[in-house]
Amino acid sequence: MPIKMPINVNSSINIRLKVFSVIFVMAVALAGCATTSRVERATNKDDPYENVNRAMYHFNDKLDDYLAAPVSKVYNKVTPQFARTGVFNFFSNLKNINVIVNDALQAKFMQGARDSGRFLLNSTLGLGGFVDVATDTGLDLNVEDFDQTLAVWGVPAGSYLVLPIIGPSTMRGIPGTAFDVAANPSTYLGMPIQLVSLLNTRATAEGSLKFIDEASLDPYVFTRESFLQWRNNLATDGKSESSMDFGDDLDELNSETKQSGAKSEPTHQDISKTKRKLELLAPQQ
Repeated sequence: MPIKMPINVNSSINIRLKVFSVIFVMAVALAGCATTSRVERATNKDDPYENVNRAMYHFNDKLDDYLAAPVSKVYNKVTPQFARTGVFNFFSNLKNINVIVNDALQAKFMQGARDSGRFLLNSTLGLGGFVDVATDTGLDLNVEDFDQTLAVWGVPAGSYLVLPIIGPSTMRGIPGTAFDVAANPSTYLGMPIQLVSLLNTRATAEGSLKFIDEASLDPYVFTRESFLQWRNNLATDGKSESSMDFGDDLDELNSETKQSGAKSEPTHQDISKTKRKLELLAPQQ
């Protein structure tokens, strides 16, 4: 991603609105193309556009291999661990604004009060959020976003999509991400600051990304199933029984294994690690 000069708030808003407009149009266009063509490899009801999604997945993977990965490796070498942790804490604290807003939209008022306390504590005693002092007091980090809010309101997830650069999503996730980006204060800090956030997130996820490439039979299927189950688990606050039911997913993986002649299959521990990877790679909204 090319480095740009700092831009003002209005420019930042306009750029982001244009970006998400393009993404939405692309998603609709891809959906139209897929419905008019014969999708030979689609075997999952949540992923009717698998051929197109696989192509986009491989594009993102190559982009990561040739651009993001080399830069993040240099970043890891020149940046001390305490500094990377501080940067992560800072942007995570800003993201708490999103959490608090979505707490209110989901009528989670008690959780919203705790999340507000976490934000205020880290913003003051935590030196602007660079130090996470709230966790030590029992105010753990919650994950709430507008995609989850839409789920609570009864909006179905829709088809699974792999978007350029952004990665895994669903039809419901597109407007959800747009809302969260607009509600996040870090959106208005300027492009260089946002690039630091993205770079730090990518560097943090290095080990998990390496794991998914080496341990899974089909990285695309593994990532898709882990992402969908992770999002379903978040939307139901961990109450969905299907969020931990890997039977259908493993059956699909086993079927593909037999076709490819592979001798091993991913374990529950593998899928848990992949979910952690997806949490690390979630956009800093």
